[in-house]
Amino acid sequence: MPPLPRLRFAPSPTGSLHLGGLRTALFNHLLARKWGGKWLLRIEDTDQTRLVEGSVDEIRRGLEWAGLHYDEGPVIGGSYGPYYQSKRLDMYHSHADDLLKKDHAYRCFCEPPQLAATRLRLQQSGSMAGYDRTCKRLEPADVKHLLGLNKPHCIRLSLLQTPDTPPPAFEDLVFGTPTPHPVPVDPIIVKTDGFPTYHLANVVDDHAMEITHVLRGEEWLPSVPLHLTLYASFGWEPPQFAHLPLLLNPDGSKMSKRTGVGAFVSEYIERGWEPEAVLNWLAIAGWGGKRDPHAPPDPDVTPSYLSVTELIQKFDLDNFTNRRTVLSPTKVANLNKQHMQVKLLNVDERHKIAERMLPTLKNMYPER
Repeated sequence: MPPLPRLRFAPSPTGSLHLGGLRTALFNHLLARKWGGKWLLRIEDTDQTRLVEGSVDEIRRGLEWAGLHYDEGPVIGGSYGPYYQSKRLDMYHSHADDLLKKDHAYRCFCEPPQLAATRLRLQQSGSMAGYDRTCKRLEPADVKHLLGLNKPHCIRLSLLQTPDTPPPAFEDLVFGTPTPHPVPVDPIIVKTDGFPTYHLANVVDDHAMEITHVLRGEEWLPSVPLHLTLYASFGWEPPQFAHLPLLLNPDGSKMSKRTGVGAFVSEYIERGWEPEAVLNWLAIAGWGGKRDPHAPPDPDVTPSYLSVTELIQKFDLDNFTNRRTVLSPTKVANLNKQHMQVKLLNVDERHKIAERMLPTLKNMYPER
């Protein structure tokens, strides 16, 4: 067990809570409870162009319905707040200034047409670089003059490596030792609007909030080398990473395409599904994938029906596959029946089920 584990679920408020997001929150919850640690909810809202009004309420509603109660975050607060990235801009600017003072970053005044022409020229020359470091060669007096003119600019991370430099290797708790993606040449860390990029904000917040384990979707696996480079630039120790494979529809398409299986938690709430059944379904999708494929089925390695308490006791990332997993509608339906049958044996649970199903039944049969 790691010392004082701290985990986080950090969604962007760009719409309703997705099943993949609920699974990420669930895994953070399970490991925090199993290890005796804490997990927090952090809203990553630095991309102001993608914000959807009401999304944070929808995310919190989905977590509340599922019984995943975070230890720190919006509304309940905590010692590491604020828990909205848009309210932490001063911290990001302060750390970006630190990098500027150490010559680990520089201001870039290149305008979009110039950047597009540079990318095209580099591509035509066969270079993998996306930028030619023009502004890195500016004299301090030139930078001061441009700042005095209030010329729009971004801040780039100053890297010593070239496009041919091998990216930093790392161990992932699910994927093992993946082939690392190359780090972009001098990536932007603060945009012209003054907001940090996802990468800077993510690294600064995980360090400031003392996160020990980062569990997130597979789509962020290519970002790890850049994040490790940022940690090294600041002189910070990185957390451990665990990336969760994508969930798929029965036809093999990405679940987000909404073909087959419902993609959003709100759909399961509206249909009156048992939250424990949905959590059970998400937890065992891919569970036991690393065991010997020729061995007979072992319910202790690849379980089916599990209560939340049993999930906490039995969950182990070592028994989790790194292959993408198909979500079966039949599986969740069967689990829903099992969880409901267990609940119906308890008088209090029967009343709760009736109260929860009443609005759904009224919508289905408005004339009765």
